[in-house]
Amino acid sequence: MTPMTKSELIARLAARNPHLYQRDVERIVATVFDEISKALAHGDRVELRGFGAFSVKKRDPRTGRNPRTGEQVAVASKRVPYFKTGKDLRDRLNKEAVKAAGLAPPDQPAEQPAAVTPPPTDDDKK
Repeated sequence: MTPMTKSELIARLAARNPHLYQRDVERIVATVFDEISKALAHGDRVELRGFGAFSVKKRDPRTGRNPRTGEQVAVASKRVPYFKTGKDLRDRLNKEAVKAAGLAPPDQPAEQPAAVTPPPTDDDKK
């Protein structure tokens, strides 16, 4: 499985939306990514319901090691982007993984909730 690049995403969106010009799709994708980047740069959180949430986490300063020499190196604090998947995306990924592994039976219709009978009324007693 190879990762999808930005240009592949644009090509796929343009193919699925033939009524849009490719240059418009490029502008839409670039605008979405730019707005997410700007919000994160300001320390804001970007939540896309069902997909996930982008946020910024702060890493404290620490002492690291140079892998070549083993010498201790001071690593400054920094802010890093963080992504947490939404429930819908997580469920979809796990459902497909379970199917691919052959661990689940094929799709079955969802169970119907139990019927709720209303309490008897005075008319029912007659």
